[in-house]
Amino acid sequence: MAGDVTAAAAPTAETAAAPLLSVNNIEVVYNDVILVLRGVSLVVPKGEIVALLGANGAGKSTTLKAISGLLKTEDGEVTRGDVVFDGERVNGIDPEKIVRKGIFQVMEGRRIVADMTAHENLRLGAFTRRDRGVNDDIDMVYDYFPRLKERTGLAGYLSGGEQQMLAIGRALMARPKLILMDEPSMGLSPLLVKEVFSIIRRINKDQGITILLVEQNARLALQAASYGYIMENGKVVLDGTSEALSSNEDVKEFYLGQGEGERKSFRNLKSFKRRKRWL
Repeated sequence: MAGDVTAAAAPTAETAAAPLLSVNNIEVVYNDVILVLRGVSLVVPKGEIVALLGANGAGKSTTLKAISGLLKTEDGEVTRGDVVFDGERVNGIDPEKIVRKGIFQVMEGRRIVADMTAHENLRLGAFTRRDRGVNDDIDMVYDYFPRLKERTGLAGYLSGGEQQMLAIGRALMARPKLILMDEPSMGLSPLLVKEVFSIIRRINKDQGITILLVEQNARLALQAASYGYIMENGKVVLDGTSEALSSNEDVKEFYLGQGEGERKSFRNLKSFKRRKRWL
């Protein structure tokens, strides 16, 4: 492969520097019979944004839930491999304890509490904390999302963009070391998508919070991230720096819509072309 793009196997030396999170050859099974992840490995360095890309059903959200401990709520479990966070194995630990260790997942679809106010939702994000800095952190969230301070009614009446801002703000209230973001652009207008991604980059830069980003908008994800992984059928099939992935012909064709000549059918080509090149 050209540039820094590698077929997914062991993480590269670049991604191995200062790892905050290491996912090591994990398999995930649902309902004791359905194998969803098939030996997924990835590394998220401390202080970086890493993108996890792939089509619907590739296993991206399952990977996040394996890290955050939320598989248990869907009768899923990690049956092989390890998830290591900040030097400690965390798979098998209750989700609340994982949050206390510093991992917070922003779920797909926001999952805010609709019959609570935005302010109450933010306080809910700090439920694991015992310090006295909660009010200061609420002010910090309002600095990032001033629109939320103006909304005093129930959160269920917020726009989709405002609900996404609230979901991210609620994550910040936990003072996490790592935020897992699942499809932050889903259902938002192009203008709001740009605004949300701008704030994600600011949070990473200002707060030093590491981010693992699952996103369908591959172009924006690779612009925000320093490194990326691409999943298909429960496996990581390609990884590399954002620059290398953005210039890779397969990535451009199937994810960025920049293939040469007439755009080809993904459905017709993926089983042959991708398997030959990537697997």
